[in-house]
Amino acid sequence: MGVRIPVSWLLAALGVAGAAVAFLLRPADALASASQDYPAFVLVAGLLLIGLVAGDEGLFSAAGGWLGRIAPNGVALFAGAAIMIGLVTATLNLDTSVAFLTPVLVYAGRNRAGGEALLYGCLMLSNAGSLLLPGANLTNLIVLGHKELSGRQFLAVSWLPALGALGVTTVVVGVLERRSLRAPEVAGCSVDEAQERAIRAGLWPLIALAAIVAGTLLVLVLGAPAIPVLGVGVAVVVVHVVRGRSTTGEVLEVLGLPLLIGLFGVAVALGTVGRAWSGPAALLGHLDTEGTAVLAAASAVVFNNLPAASLLAARAAHGDFWPILVGLNLGPNLCVTGSLAWLLWLRAARRAGATPSLARASLIGAVAVPLSMAAALAGLAVTGSR
Repeated sequence: MGVRIPVSWLLAALGVAGAAVAFLLRPADALASASQDYPAFVLVAGLLLIGLVAGDEGLFSAAGGWLGRIAPNGVALFAGAAIMIGLVTATLNLDTSVAFLTPVLVYAGRNRAGGEALLYGCLMLSNAGSLLLPGANLTNLIVLGHKELSGRQFLAVSWLPALGALGVTTVVVGVLERRSLRAPEVAGCSVDEAQERAIRAGLWPLIALAAIVAGTLLVLVLGAPAIPVLGVGVAVVVVHVVRGRSTTGEVLEVLGLPLLIGLFGVAVALGTVGRAWSGPAALLGHLDTEGTAVLAAASAVVFNNLPAASLLAARAAHGDFWPILVGLNLGPNLCVTGSLAWLLWLRAARRAGATPSLARASLIGAVAVPLSMAAALAGLAVTGSR
């Protein structure tokens, strides 16, 4: 019987090998690529740590339980969940959103109307909502690179495209999962007992909430928030572990270091290719806004959005970066290869007892992606993409 090697470790080996080859062949370009890419991975690590503490202190469970209790039907439950997903994605990153909200929404929708809509909506809306703030998606930070752009400046342009993408995606998921939203209600099944016990009162949930607020403010105010946000995350998680609320192993599992290392290595390798080869930059220079967004979406599906971001943003002089962000953020809803969020969503859903279908998710994405991209590009035309 052969030894089965986890996919995450295979990806880590591929990433390390790719980065090593890049540094051997083009050391200057590889260093420039790593310098552009690393802040994104540092930031998501900090946000995942903050999200771990918030989840363990019951903030997500409390929100899901409250929503499940006040929602009179499946439609109201789904609408409220869409708002919650958008807020968590914007403040704590889409990977944090799918990792911690998926089980809460699975429990909130169990045995009542809207369960399937909540399950698939968590993934689709997390990707769609990641256009709102720089820290909401690693691809935003990679594409921005060393550009002097604060969170407030980003938000001034992104708010309408992001809201448009969120709104369209919400409608698409709701329409395609309308049978789920109309299913008969079963009283008393909004959140299971284990989730209810996770809801705690006192000082520590407030500290977790303060960490979320601090992380959000740092992203909004600072041009380079990665290290400060990581500092906040490390500080709260160290206290969390010392208090016995999590173990070091659980922290490492949440971070998913093999996946992060693998994706970082592949991103460095493709970023080096993009610097050594003028092909991607030349192609972008010949495309209009819509074509650029489509190319970015296709690249995300083929390479994953993080390496694709490194490849397409390798040369600073490629013009308007906003259509690239639209494609990289929304295109991943097409396929499981599109973003790390898919893998985190699958893992979280299965652990919560759900059985998501990749084919069903891709079908929803096939409808949602072109419509949400059109809405986002229309929003950019209003707010000004340059």
